[in-house]
Amino acid sequence: MINKKVDNVQEALQGIENGMTIMLGGFGLCGIPENSIAELVKQETNNLTCISNNAGVDDFGLGLLLQKKQIKKMISSYVGENAEFERQMLSGELDVELIPQGTLAERCRAAQAGIPAFFTPAGFGTEVAIGKESREFNGKMHVMELAFKADFAIVKAWKGDTAGNLIFKGTARNFNPCMA
Repeated sequence: MINKKVDNVQEALQGIENGMTIMLGGFGLCGIPENSIAELVKQETNNLTCISNNAGVDDFGLGLLLQKKQIKKMISSYVGENAEFERQMLSGELDVELIPQGTLAERCRAAQAGIPAFFTPAGFGTEVAIGKESREFNGKMHVMELAFKADFAIVKAWKGDTAGNLIFKGTARNFNPCMA
């Protein structure tokens, strides 16, 4: 029988390499996989594309990876509390894709369900829609969004079993389930 339990964070992150795309759970600083992020910093994993609701703060969460310039691209919906993120974005050091929050969640969910793309009205007529297919449904224009393609998802769960089922407790039931 397959046993998906691991003994430590190093074992949990086995297989993550430079240049990979990683989805990370959490909302703000709530429910983020801080131990895994700290281990990525320690392992000096770099050239990462990170998909997360936000970019942490300067001295915690994804902010630690940003300080060490281990993230090459950030895909998120909110970036307002991280001065280093702002500095790197404005200087052109960091590639950034800002996505409406609901679209971010749905792109995660679509990936889980094996749905390659979906249409949403969010972002039509804005910079978000540039270069994307648009269609009219019921008299309203929609933009086609692709499901995410990530190499790994890192989440914070309260409890897990050997089959890989996870329980997310309290406010950690934010982006963690849709990133898993």
